[in-house]
Amino acid sequence: MTFFARSNLKNWLPGALGLLGIIVLMAVADISHRNAGADAEQALLNAPPTQTASTEAPAAKQPATPAPAAAPAAPAKTAAAPAKSEPAPAAKPTPAPAKSAATEAPKAAPAPAPQAPAPAAKADAPAPGHAMNHAMAMAPAKTTAQAQSAATPAAATAPAHLEGDAARGQQVYKKCQACHSLEPGRNGLGPSLAGIVGQKAADVPNYNFSAAMKGSGLTWDVATLDRYLADPQKVVPGNKMPFPGLKTEHERSAVIAYLVKISGGASGAAAASPAAAPKQAQAPAQTSAQKPAPAQAAAPQQQAAASSAPAAAYVPGVRYTLRSGIAEGRMVFIGVGGTIDGQINPLLSAAEGQVVQVTLINGEGAEHDIVFDGQGPAGSSPHIVGRGASTNIAFVAGKAGDYAYFCSIPGHRLSGMEGQFLVTPQPPAETVVEADISLQSTQVPPPIGKRQPQTVRVDLVTVELEGRLAEGTTFGYWTFNGKVPGPMLRVRVGDTVEVHLKNAENSGMVHSVDFHAATGPGGGAASTQANPGETKTVKFKALVPGLYVYHCATPMVAHHIANGMYGLILVEPEGGLPPVDREFYVMQGEIYTAQPFGQHGSLDFDVEKLLNERPEYFVFNGSVGALSKLHPLQAKVGETVRFYFGVGGPNFTSSFHLIGEIFDKVYNLGGVLSEPLHGIQTVTVPAGGAVITEAKLDVPGNYTLVDHALSRMERGLVGILHVEGAANPDIYDGVIEPGH
Repeated sequence: MTFFARSNLKNWLPGALGLLGIIVLMAVADISHRNAGADAEQALLNAPPTQTASTEAPAAKQPATPAPAAAPAAPAKTAAAPAKSEPAPAAKPTPAPAKSAATEAPKAAPAPAPQAPAPAAKADAPAPGHAMNHAMAMAPAKTTAQAQSAATPAAATAPAHLEGDAARGQQVYKKCQACHSLEPGRNGLGPSLAGIVGQKAADVPNYNFSAAMKGSGLTWDVATLDRYLADPQKVVPGNKMPFPGLKTEHERSAVIAYLVKISGGASGAAAASPAAAPKQAQAPAQTSAQKPAPAQAAAPQQQAAASSAPAAAYVPGVRYTLRSGIAEGRMVFIGVGGTIDGQINPLLSAAEGQVVQVTLINGEGAEHDIVFDGQGPAGSSPHIVGRGASTNIAFVAGKAGDYAYFCSIPGHRLSGMEGQFLVTPQPPAETVVEADISLQSTQVPPPIGKRQPQTVRVDLVTVELEGRLAEGTTFGYWTFNGKVPGPMLRVRVGDTVEVHLKNAENSGMVHSVDFHAATGPGGGAASTQANPGETKTVKFKALVPGLYVYHCATPMVAHHIANGMYGLILVEPEGGLPPVDREFYVMQGEIYTAQPFGQHGSLDFDVEKLLNERPEYFVFNGSVGALSKLHPLQAKVGETVRFYFGVGGPNFTSSFHLIGEIFDKVYNLGGVLSEPLHGIQTVTVPAGGAVITEAKLDVPGNYTLVDHALSRMERGLVGILHVEGAANPDIYDGVIEPGH
């Protein structure tokens, strides 16, 4: 018991009390640290989304001891991220009205720790006493700060740049309207897209969704729509949608903006990130640890106001990715991906009012940022430290002019980190370009004649383009080789036909080809379903001579045909056909537009009219006036002419007739093994069928090609054969009235 003697207690008691005091202090500091981390995490959820920075500091052990007493200040509501937080999947970035208080605060010296200072503090640290200061001091060296852009309450009308995107998106939407309606409750082959933005997947009444879509659990916010439209099968494997997706960001951005607009302006961003009021982002943080920050008190009210207002959708018009690095002995920005890939300090450009998204990746570990001169606060990024760290910013391009972008870290701009940012005037509204898609009737391959069977290569490219339908009117055609009809193909019986079908990279649909001349699954369609950018190959042997139709056979097949995807292939018999003076290639089709016949402008496809077989236009070779005003047929008296005529359809039978002539020979239904008919006035040709007719021209003048269901003439179905030569009064004697 001598241990407890007065002398021993005098020595032991102070030490024990000191140790107990240290333990109590450590416990208090630990509670403070946890509370600060929780407050910082709550701040991330409540604060307005801001520009993002992912920072990775050099590896270093953090002190286990608490930060100085000043650190546990009362946290303001700022966009600080807790340690090791991972960035959430971001919706389409939107330009923030202003940087948050976290990014507005001037850079301050790192808070000293009792042991070695943390290198992580070298990143763009807030001022001492700032809400996130304590959390940063206690965090491990590797941190990730989430980045999202501010959602802005929608005004009465959408922003000008959004209107522009939506206008372009309305044109892109033509690729969707064959299967989808924008009217509530009106489902087609696909569900109605009315109000889709913000809607849960598989939540459209009276539509039978696939099990894959029902189980996807998706909500159609802007980001999810963008991913799904890029690759539907990748996002929802096993869904029933045959559409391959929109492969260009421009088209996806535009059509999403259009869907946002028709959905009432709500972007669905709330599903991807918490709502927050823009004013909150501008409120300065309170530095006093004793006073509750005004921003905190106002936050719930502001949040409620923000969540009750629909958010305007800001869809980037252009995206750039840059990486910091060393090249040519200096510090530089290096382009990543797209047309700027590998370029040093590449020229970046945008149009006035266009939303620009820029990603900066730290390529070598030094501290960097990026500033776009003249583009306001949103055009400046946070600092990033550590190789692989990154940040994203989004801003609206200002007035047209020549600006610079640069790194604002002292000395970096002079060391080479500077490039040109060119803002061009807002492009004029898209104008109608009347591209002639009509194939001239004279584009017939030469006769094959006598030769041995061989392998014949056929190259077809499926191209989607806006083309002339009539004077002052255009339509979105789907074509083989950019023309309607597709090219006439010519082989002989016994040939092996090797078909290479390439679907253009900018196509919005899967395409294929079905040859009525082929024997095998789908006439080749089973082997040629090509996604945009793909090439498919199929071979078949031409077994039976005759004139045959070929067409796209991708669902909905009638839609692909109605938009222009049809043509003819002639399989000559041994020795070929008897020679004639001229050969012409003519095909008939129907076009189903939402707008009535004769309306000018860019017309839309109408799936309901297609299904109800109510076309607005009937055409020879793809357009009104193709074989009358644009490319009339020409011949001379005494010549024998041959017509290779087919009906692409997809629905109507033709009563092919040449006004003023009698067909001397008719190879009925395209068959050439039977003897031809003679002296035929009108030939019936079904959809998907063909015929070969011949006529000897005895009298000069204009002869009119028609379908003798003559009301179709009033919807564009007419062609002219102009015959020159000496009069022949023995056969025809009369005064020809002007215009005939």
